[in-house]
Amino acid sequence: MSKKKIAILGSTGSIGTQTLEVIEEHPDLFEAYALTANHNADLLIEQARKFNPEFVVIADETLYGKVKDALSDLPMKVYAGSDAICEVASMDTIDVVLTAMVGYAGLKPTIAAIKAHKTIALANKETLVVAGQLVERLSMENHAPILPVDSEHSAIFQCINGENPDQIEKIIITASGGPFLHTPADQLKDVTPAQALNHPNWSMGAKITIDSASMMNKGFEVIEAKWLFGLQPEQIDVIVHPQSIVHSMVQYVDGAVKAQLGIPDMKLPIQYALTYPNRVHLSAPRLDFRKDSQLTFLEPDTKKFRNLTFAFEALRRKGNAACVLNAANEVVVNAFLHEKIGFLTMSDIIEKTMEKAAYIAEPTYEDYVQSDKEARRIAEEML
Repeated sequence: MSKKKIAILGSTGSIGTQTLEVIEEHPDLFEAYALTANHNADLLIEQARKFNPEFVVIADETLYGKVKDALSDLPMKVYAGSDAICEVASMDTIDVVLTAMVGYAGLKPTIAAIKAHKTIALANKETLVVAGQLVERLSMENHAPILPVDSEHSAIFQCINGENPDQIEKIIITASGGPFLHTPADQLKDVTPAQALNHPNWSMGAKITIDSASMMNKGFEVIEAKWLFGLQPEQIDVIVHPQSIVHSMVQYVDGAVKAQLGIPDMKLPIQYALTYPNRVHLSAPRLDFRKDSQLTFLEPDTKKFRNLTFAFEALRRKGNAACVLNAANEVVVNAFLHEKIGFLTMSDIIEKTMEKAAYIAEPTYEDYVQSDKEARRIAEEML
């Protein structure tokens, strides 16, 4: 393998920091060529001093002076603002753009990287949730492959490698069930952000952890899977697997089921996206079936976790429905984290926003932008 120059969009988040750990383990294979962050200037400065990238971008322009001054003794270029992130992601010298930004903000730079014919290691699921139809088309037109970084989609990707995609009967996406799997539905109205952030298996950022607790994250993965693997809604199934050992499965027309298993560790799917189609050694604990011998599977409770139903509805409606879903969810998750609304109220507001927002069957990029704004306004009015 030749050495790859990696741009990490969102280097200070959970996926970004773990990507840097993978790069650090394989300095002969990867170079952290560009690092970007939203607000976490201190960690971005620390990362830049350690990995010495060619480019550093802080999205929050008010922090530009702080980052620029802290790195003034190093020969790297420092920029600020969302447009600068798009420009860096499009540079000719970059081989792989790993998009690990949180939420809707990841859409614009990912599209810019795709138009620049970059290989995309996609950890920002909202890119495909919001604008899957557009992103899929641009990826094909620009010969820009999208390699999944989410553990579930990486598992599916690994299971279909070498298989005829026309022979896939369905995929089975596994869900841990989150911290409230066994919490009675009537008690969910009183749960706190601290309880929701206490995920039993995975260490993730705050937003995705809340999405996991409400099963919106699994709903987003359903939508993402449709665009990544060219599936119909009826070909996508979700099953709760509390141990998070089986990361997902693929069932074929002859009844055979292939599964990818491993410990709950994001560095494996991150590294596979960066090394594909090769595999290299990863310093991580191995799965021991003598210890991890109990694997259980449960039907998801869609009455208790309504967000999963909303995601399937948005997938069937197509158009801008999933864009509206995502925007409303970002608003309510932020409100819940700041203790402005209760856990169950999040789903109430999302449902009403989907009912009220204008539907566009064949949205353009500008339609997605306007739909996002409209849905946020509707959701915020209900807080």
